Amino acid sequence: MPKKSESRKKNIEGKKEKIVSKKISAPEFEKMILDLADSGVTSEKIGEILRKKGIHSKEHGKKISEILKEKGKYANPDLKNIEKKLAGIVKHIEKNKQDKRAMREKDRIFAQLRILKKYFQIQ
Repeated sequence: MPKKSESRKKNIEGKKEKIVSKKISAPEFEKMILDLADSGVTSEKIGEILRKKGIHSKEHGKKISEILKEKGKYANPDLKNIEKKLAGIVKHIEKNKQDKRAMREKDRIFAQLRILKKYFQIQ
């Protein structure tokens, strides 16, 4: 009788799917990236979405962030995520004025945002 770990490995290996990469031209690849960026998706998420479709950036020789920087649509994902978190906490504090823990969290996240802006030299 096989050990549990061996049977788990077999089950996991059996469920893996092979992703077939699609061949598209470089202009089509850039157009897809720009369309996703216009809808507000970060470069990290764009990569995930394209990989699910079977399209890899390595085949086209350019990183997604490089393409977005060339077109002026690159937003640093670290900053974007922290700004989103800060906006959510500020919204929460507006509804719940007595939430001291949320006020402290807002100050902490604001400081984190300020430090990252200083690091990336963003005004």
